[in-house]
Amino acid sequence: MIDRIFPAALIAVAGFMVWTPTLAVAADEAQAHHMHLATPNSSESVKWYVEYLACKTVAGRPKLVNCGEMDIEFVARTTLGGSQGTGVNHISFSFADVKAKMDELEAVGVRGSGVRLQRFADGSTLQNLPGLGKHGFIFDPWGTRIELVEDPDVLGFHHIHLQSVAPEDALTWYVDVLGAERGKFKGELDGLVFGSVWLLIEQYGDGKPAATDERSIDHLGFVMAELETASQRIADQGVDLQQAVVPEGARSQAKRAFLAGPDGVLIALVEPGWGGTEDALIAVEEKVATAPYTVVRTPWDEPDLQGIWTGNPSHGIPLERPVNAGETESLTPQQAAARRERGTLGSIWGYEREWRDTTLGYDKSAPSRQVAMVIDPPSGRIPPMTEKGRELAAAAREARGYARGELVSGPEDLPNFVRCITRGLPGLMMPGIYNNGLQIVQSPGYVAIQKEMIHETRVIPTTAKPHLGPKLKQWLGSSRGHWEGDTLVVQVKGFNGRAAYRGSSENMILTERYRRIDENTLEYQFTVDDPTVWTRPWTGMFRYAKDDSQYELVEYACHEGNYGMTNILSAARSKDKTES
Repeated sequence: MIDRIFPAALIAVAGFMVWTPTLAVAADEAQAHHMHLATPNSSESVKWYVEYLACKTVAGRPKLVNCGEMDIEFVARTTLGGSQGTGVNHISFSFADVKAKMDELEAVGVRGSGVRLQRFADGSTLQNLPGLGKHGFIFDPWGTRIELVEDPDVLGFHHIHLQSVAPEDALTWYVDVLGAERGKFKGELDGLVFGSVWLLIEQYGDGKPAATDERSIDHLGFVMAELETASQRIADQGVDLQQAVVPEGARSQAKRAFLAGPDGVLIALVEPGWGGTEDALIAVEEKVATAPYTVVRTPWDEPDLQGIWTGNPSHGIPLERPVNAGETESLTPQQAAARRERGTLGSIWGYEREWRDTTLGYDKSAPSRQVAMVIDPPSGRIPPMTEKGRELAAAAREARGYARGELVSGPEDLPNFVRCITRGLPGLMMPGIYNNGLQIVQSPGYVAIQKEMIHETRVIPTTAKPHLGPKLKQWLGSSRGHWEGDTLVVQVKGFNGRAAYRGSSENMILTERYRRIDENTLEYQFTVDDPTVWTRPWTGMFRYAKDDSQYELVEYACHEGNYGMTNILSAARSKDKTES
């Protein structure tokens, strides 16, 4: 080890043990520089850390944020899991009023947007650590565990928390190999100081920590003024060190080398001027057919639409064209991936992202680049409502007391979806955050279409059969199909009006068109004709991808697992008692 040229001091400031260099350190000693977090989409990760942890964007570095004393760079990569249980268990941010911050994030978590809180055994989100103050934990949407602490003297990024099977040996390694300074944080916790950044180390008692490589905190980065000299010194100590090179896609000519730290912590050493690497996309490019497709036919000579399809590629496409879309005809792959990721973030409140079929990196299909579903009118916007339509919409809003926070009297006061009844048509065909499977089975004269969400199955005659009589109304109406060339055309009418789509009435006539445009793509068009509600018919379109090899429709046990219904009703009755 190269000894320090000048001594350093640990001094007490407002109760904290803070390392302060008295003059200078050796040129080949490491200073904390950055960390890499693996996320599916760097642009949305940047927005999240800016919005919720007050980090700052950096000009010219689109996938980097500065969080005070630490830069965080997001690398587009599918991860094997979160940071918890690895050699880098969590990172920490400090706020002047941590309770107010935790309350703010808890409210965000209830609304979605990808903020999750970890509760302690007693159900609280904050605890006091003797001599250390208040602290609590949250998770970012990609699995990074984040500790929030109350330390007015060091606001923003606060420290990195390591775990080790042998903390004393790990401390010695960081001192010997990287030139860290040992200290006691607040006189309580063993740690290391790199410049002004603390690395705290605690005992890991559950076997051996997992490696950080390909987890949400992928690696820690340290800058060394003389990387070549330091690399030789480190190699002479018997440490396996990758040769320092300018990596592919680097944004500067600064070199980088990797080495494995204690307990599976991946460490990058970089030269001054390190500018990161260019971003990459996880999802594959959306495939577009360029040659005419000859539709496969059934043994009875009808176009074969059979198989298991998924609407995952179309998740995130808005129904109407966004008002700020301008003349855009198609999103870029980067924009499509970011839109998909926003859809996932908005749904974290219910499940981990690993449970979302549409999560980037898990779903093998590329996000659709389609700007909006509505293709007619050409504006991409739904036509204006009639006066009667506006009256019906106002009455429906008035009837939705639960949406205004009113107590429900019984199940009938809740939406059909919560009651596990139906999503209606064409709503049940729409891609969502999960359960996007669609299975089609054909026989002579019939097509059966089953949607995974709520497991609704429609058996549609394709020979001349009359619709059900006008007095027989159904949730999903009466469907009758016929073939127009290679397209299955289905007319649906006879709705009971109790599963309206965007305010539709029981007079709606829905026309669906199913067309296989290549071996693995099914196009779905739907035309809504309801003169009671809209001034003219309108048409939407999106596509499904064939996915027999990866996807299967499993049981949708909605009633059996409908804890939401039980909790809503029991909470309402409990509130009745307190208010009576």
